[in-house]
Amino acid sequence: MDVQAWTFLIVGLSFALYIGIAIWSKAGSTKEFYVAGGGVPPLANGMATAADWMSAASFISMAGLISFLGYDGSVYLMGWTGGYVLLALLLAPYLRKFGKFTVPDFVGDRYYSDIARTIAVICAIFVSFTYVAGQMRGVGVVFSRFLEVDINMGIFIGMAIVFFYAVLGGMKGITYTQVAQYCVLIFAYMVPAFFISIQMTGNPIPQLGFGGNELESGRPILEVLDGLHKELGFAEYTSGKKPMVDVFFITVALMVGTAGLPHVIVRFFTVPKVRDARVSAGWALVFIAILYTTAPAVATFARVNLINTVSNSAYESVPSWFKNWENTGLIAWQDKNQDGKIQYTGGKAFAGKPKFAEGRGQSGERLLTNKATDGTNELYIDRDIMVLANPEIAQLPNWVIALVAAGGLAAALSTAAGLLLVISTSVAHDLIKKQFKPDISEGGELWAARVSAGVAVVIAGYFGINPPGFVAQVVAFAFGLAASSFFPAIILGIFDKRMNREGAMTGMVLGIVFTAAYIIYFKFVNPAANVPANWWFGISPEGIGTLGMILNIVASLVVSRMTPEPPEEVQHIVEDIRFPKGAGSATAH
Repeated sequence: MDVQAWTFLIVGLSFALYIGIAIWSKAGSTKEFYVAGGGVPPLANGMATAADWMSAASFISMAGLISFLGYDGSVYLMGWTGGYVLLALLLAPYLRKFGKFTVPDFVGDRYYSDIARTIAVICAIFVSFTYVAGQMRGVGVVFSRFLEVDINMGIFIGMAIVFFYAVLGGMKGITYTQVAQYCVLIFAYMVPAFFISIQMTGNPIPQLGFGGNELESGRPILEVLDGLHKELGFAEYTSGKKPMVDVFFITVALMVGTAGLPHVIVRFFTVPKVRDARVSAGWALVFIAILYTTAPAVATFARVNLINTVSNSAYESVPSWFKNWENTGLIAWQDKNQDGKIQYTGGKAFAGKPKFAEGRGQSGERLLTNKATDGTNELYIDRDIMVLANPEIAQLPNWVIALVAAGGLAAALSTAAGLLLVISTSVAHDLIKKQFKPDISEGGELWAARVSAGVAVVIAGYFGINPPGFVAQVVAFAFGLAASSFFPAIILGIFDKRMNREGAMTGMVLGIVFTAAYIIYFKFVNPAANVPANWWFGISPEGIGTLGMILNIVASLVVSRMTPEPPEEVQHIVEDIRFPKGAGSATAH
């Protein structure tokens, strides 16, 4: 069978599995909709958390970024992995002991203020929509290539699937769907990694192959890649190009942003006991590590194969995968010197992303309306395709190529569902139930949650069609927003009895407004200025969340010391949750 037939088969079976699980585990109460009834076993919750955590950014885009950024791409590995450890040790058990469904619920009760709760709801929705844009973009990339549909149509298909099992099953349906999605995505990620590692290094374990020698040359594979980069005018793969201050700030933003992400935190309310929250966090870290330790190897193998396959090749003789991806608009080539060969060198080939015109040039390339740059580079490659195209570049069997497509969809859809649930619970539980209509019936609250999830799916689809960057970049912005808003309010709420509502509200507003304004200015208002020379203190938009977090913490501490202490009962609650004993049963009321 060809790739498309295999894709229809494998993706179709996986979607049927997800929908079947959603029907089987349909939520019948708000507790099942919000926290899966609080009875998920730690092992299953660890697997679901890993799937929720490893989004399209982890599966599709992280290795792609490392492929192009080399050493500088390590910030994503360090930040996201370290952040999960921070979450497991510093936040998860304490929040589980507190016993609320959502982060805004924690903020509202800890800071004894509906205004604080509303600010937290706004932050949760803002962060979640930013994050979910990356997931929908990932869905569109997969569908556009492997089902050969328009990228926007791919996003619509993904919206329909997420709508079905997120709106119907709530957290209960999402949890057990994510267990299945983890199995699909990790199998899909590791199988081609094993094959390509054997092909290139003779070692079936990609983590070991990454540090081994290339079979063809007998030299270390990283040394081979450094040589290719130097020859083609790229910076050395193993050398760092980012300023160290930016590397530090991006890593910290990703770490503390992880610990402030509401869709990950809520997973620790789905287990029966506080101890189970710690155990499930440990399992999740094991499951996450399998993919994260493999990503640098996948990135390196893909980069070497890409350069060897494409650079200085005649367009008429390039493999079919190149022209297939060209049809999606995610690869584009301009034959600047009219020699019929693809010159892949350092620098941009043309201004902006590809905009195709009608017809083809004399060398067979698709014509572009983009203005060519003065450099010698003729090739544009979207970083988000590297993992998906990797099996095709390595000429692996068609079923492996289709399996990777199913894995990418599993990663994107699992995280999108978790984010949409955060949005729906923030609206139905924290706004409607807690503030606007406290006497709403359980059935009415459940209906409101499902309607909110449906509306959120539509908005998420719009952001997926109009994304502000590559998948991992969009997700990095979400982490920065979470770092600058939620993390200080949560960590100070747990460990500082003196922190009051005035301090927390001031910090959250200042942190997220500053961070969002910085990102919006450099990414939307004046993208031409988005260069290191114009950044504050050399900090990029991806790392500005760390500075926003610092401003949040300073403002929170200063304002809280200048205003009245929290009520005595709140201080007792803070003392109690720092000793995470007992079940701490989650409750909606």
